Amino acid sequence: MAAAATPKWAQKTIALPPHKRGCHLITPKILKDISQDLSEFKCGLAHLFLLHTSASLTINENYDSDVRDDTETFLNKIVPEGNSAPWKHTLEGPDDMPAHIKSSMFGCTLTIPITNGKLNMGTWQGIWLCEHRDYPTSRNIVITLNGI
Repeated sequence: MAAAATPKWAQKTIALPPHKRGCHLITPKILKDISQDLSEFKCGLAHLFLLHTSASLTINENYDSDVRDDTETFLNKIVPEGNSAPWKHTLEGPDDMPAHIKSSMFGCTLTIPITNGKLNMGTWQGIWLCEHRDYPTSRNIVITLNGI
């Protein structure tokens, strides 16, 4: 009987430069920063955790940038901002509370299967950072890999 594979873990925090408001494909940056660790896993999970409350992560279309633009347009339509918006939390500016709501809608985590040293995503799937503030800052993502 073959010996059971020993589980492995790897974790790193990556910094993303500031992105303008909108949805941005960040798959190439993620892969660049984790490729060496990722290659050591035959089977497992990659967990991405965004350390912020006014941006979000999601997986969506990686080919046509119009999808990212349309998603931003939709979010801005369903979450009002400005002086007519009903928000009490306005201390950090008129875009802050809407950013928190949008972040909650998409979330700050992703879990992606690892198969043979690669993220196992569909052909047209990509990892997006959605920046919901008008004056963005750098963003940090903790990436944890576990498996065999």
